[in-house]
Amino acid sequence: MNETGEGNKISTANGVKPVVYVVSDSIGETAEFVVRAAASQFDGSGVEIKRVPYVSEKCHIAEIIDEAAGKPCIIAYTLVIQEMREALLQMAQEKGIQTVDIMGPMIQGIQKLTNLQPALKPGLLHQLDEQYFRKVEAIEFAVKYDDGKDPRGILHADVILIGVSRTSKTPVCMYLAHKRIKAANVPLVPEVAPPEELFQLPRRKVIGLTISPSLLNGIRTERLKTLGLAGTADYASFERIMGELEYADSIMKRVGCPIINVTNKAVEETAAKVLEYYYRGERNV
Repeated sequence: MNETGEGNKISTANGVKPVVYVVSDSIGETAEFVVRAAASQFDGSGVEIKRVPYVSEKCHIAEIIDEAAGKPCIIAYTLVIQEMREALLQMAQEKGIQTVDIMGPMIQGIQKLTNLQPALKPGLLHQLDEQYFRKVEAIEFAVKYDDGKDPRGILHADVILIGVSRTSKTPVCMYLAHKRIKAANVPLVPEVAPPEELFQLPRRKVIGLTISPSLLNGIRTERLKTLGLAGTADYASFERIMGELEYADSIMKRVGCPIINVTNKAVEETAAKVLEYYYRGERNV
């Protein structure tokens, strides 16, 4: 079935979750982003997205079609090589699977506009995009210097997040990494002195994260349960939490950094505030 066909209908009947296969001859990151943006317009759709990157042989396409056959699904693809596109369309049509070409119409539009021929080379965007490599480097940095693993790393970070355990330091760092910001984080624990490097940094680079004691209690209690531990452990006690928050507040005041209260904030909201402080600091250098 081609792009204009009806194909399989997306349905959750009988408890079967609909699937969107994202097929790409490169990483497939851009295609997945487009699919997720489209899926977000359908509240409660429960669509599962499966990215299949680096599809370079017809046998790969055959495997995808075999897996998708009989399921409520569609196949979204970014295949720039015509032979591969035609193979996918033919196999999908034979199985009655709907397909959506994400990149093709735009390439054709630009070709018509410019009268130029496209290179039709897989992965060209990421080969030429310096920002992509900066993002990869930032992600590797966030992993390497997560949770204070190596305090020397904070001297090379763009942003350092500090706060007690379970204040979203790690997910915020990873979110910032996807924005090409090298972010490290340091947990503040009363029994462990913070690294001296923390006090050698410009104030604009350090940002503190805090949270309401009651919410932190709930988060830590649930965390203990997932680990199979008693929810009444000292880690989740109000007395312990209040002590940690007071200690963290004293360190943040000593550093002189801005503080963000992450209570009921999504990771994206916290990261947006961090970026606001970061870029404001950069302008004031």
